[in-house]
Order: sequence, then C-alpha cells, then structure tokens
Amino acid sequence: MIVLGIESTAHTFGVGIVDEKGNILADERIQYRPQEGGIRPRESAQMMSERGAFVISSALKSAGLTMDDIDAVAFAIGPGLGPCLRTGAIAARFLALRYSKPLVGVNHCIAHIEIGKLSCGFDDPLVVYLSGANTQIIAYAGGRYRIFGETLDIGLGNLLDSWGRVVGIPFPAGPKIEELARRGSRFIPLPYTVKGSDLAFSGLYTAAVRAVEKYPVEDVAFSLQEVAFSMVAEVAERALAHTEKKELLLVGGVAANKRLQEIMHAVAEQHGARFAVVPMKYAADNGVMIAWTGLLMYKHGCTTDPAEPINPKFRTDAADVCWL
Repeated sequence: MIVLGIESTAHTFGVGIVDEKGNILADERIQYRPQEGGIRPRESAQMMSERGAFVISSALKSAGLTMDDIDAVAFAIGPGLGPCLRTGAIAARFLALRYSKPLVGVNHCIAHIEIGKLSCGFDDPLVVYLSGANTQIIAYAGGRYRIFGETLDIGLGNLLDSWGRVVGIPFPAGPKIEELARRGSRFIPLPYTVKGSDLAFSGLYTAAVRAVEKYPVEDVAFSLQEVAFSMVAEVAERALAHTEKKELLLVGGVAANKRLQEIMHAVAEQHGARFAVVPMKYAADNGVMIAWTGLLMYKHGCTTDPAEPINPKFRTDAADVCWL
C-alpha cells in the first residue's frame, strides 16, 4: 500500500509518499517566507497554487512512481489557515477524482503525533505538541487523542515569532532566539501563567516586549525561554503523573529547541518515562506526516467524501482515531 500526502496548513506546501511499512519514498516541500511580519494567508496560498503541481510531480519523480502506483491520496483537512487548506484540498481532490483514488482528510495535529511515533518507535506516549499556532499536551484514551492541557490564547511558536519581530528577528524566530538565550546571563522576572492544566502566553509576550526597553536582548531571550518552557513542563508533568504513560514525545516545530529538550527530558526522567524528540526533518510541517497518518486511516477504512469541506478549527480531540 502506498499513499501520497499533501500538507498545506500554513506556510509549507509539502508532498510525502510512504508505504505501509513506514518507508518514506518521497519528501518534497516548499515554504512561503514573508518579506516582513507574519504569515499572510492569501500570499502563502498563492505561492502554493503556483508551485504545488511542481512539488507533487517532484515527489512522484523522486519516488520513481506514477499516480497509477498510488493507492490513496491524503491531505490536511484542518486545522490551519483557510486559504492554504483550500489550496491543498483542491489539489488532493483533483488527484483523487482524476485518477480514481480514495481521498483521506487528515487532522494536521494528529499527523505530527503519528510521524513522531513512527520515527521514535513509540506506541502510547504522552505528547507535547508545540508549533506556531498550537500548544497542546495530548494522550490517547477512549478512541481519541485527548487534550490534557493547552494554550488559552497564542501558541508557543507564535509567542517566539511575535517577540522576534519586535526585536528585528525574521520569521521563523525560534532558532535566533535560542542563540540569543545562550548568551543571556541574567534572569528577568516575567509573568508565569498556568491555569490548572492550561497556560497562557499573551501576558508573557507583552512583558517581554517591554523588557527589551530596559534590559539586554540576550537576557530577555533567556528569561522568555525559561519561563515559557517551564510553563509547558509544569502542565506536561501534571499530565504525565495523571496518565502514568511511560513514554514522553516532543513534536512540532518548536521541538528543535535544545533547551526545551533538556527540560522535557528531565520531566520524563523524574517519572521513569522514555523520552524522544521527533527528528528535526519531521518536526516542521511536512507531507510525510500527512501521508503516513492517511495510510493508517485508509488501512482501517477511514476515507473522506470529496465534497467534505476543510475544517480550519478542527480540534485534535474531535477526530475519531480509527486505527488505534
């Protein structure tokens, strides 16, 4: 069984091809990078529309396959930015209808989990999912992936990117902030907002913006990371103690941060859990994760009607997990 997957939730148009043994046959992607400011959904969607066909053909060529060899076409149906999701959905629907292939709509957040499990050899982890728009602590229970804690406002990645723009760091700001933080030596008190099992970053962002008027940017970057990551760690530790999972998996674009990895590793050790980070190649948005999750769904009889609309607000805990 071979599945082609299309990712198009925000800034990346990715096409992945995988087989049922988990072999990655192709991984092609292009990324929209705004000249200034944050992502402009219509500009990103326009880039995808103009170059998407090339990425699809490149993936097929890289895999040495044609559409006749593909058993199903998967795509990110949500959550994400509407114009971007629609572009990927149109491409997937065209391929499915043109070549008479089943169509599989995949939850983008769950795809991050499944590619992490595949890559790290995990079976039933507590997942710390941190990306631009999403910050969620997730575990499987009762037929669905349940959210045991999440952001109440902005995602951790958006916090970093937004603060980065203020201090002149282009998108994506995370790697540069990590570099600045390593040079910081003074901790500056910033708002720490954990509410039960949820957290909020907007107050931290505002305080960090004001702090750069008084303190060196390196010290603010250091303090921003320490506070934000500690908040996530508290919620993750509470969920790990509650669920008693024996695996802790870090996924999403922010997972690349080495300091974050250190903190999460310490949390796992305290609870006797194995710890792993999704390989950096698959931490950011990519088509492989859509293809693999789509394959799991299709293999267990889950398909999507071509008339089904995209769902920009598709929650992780709203998706039926038919393959577990």
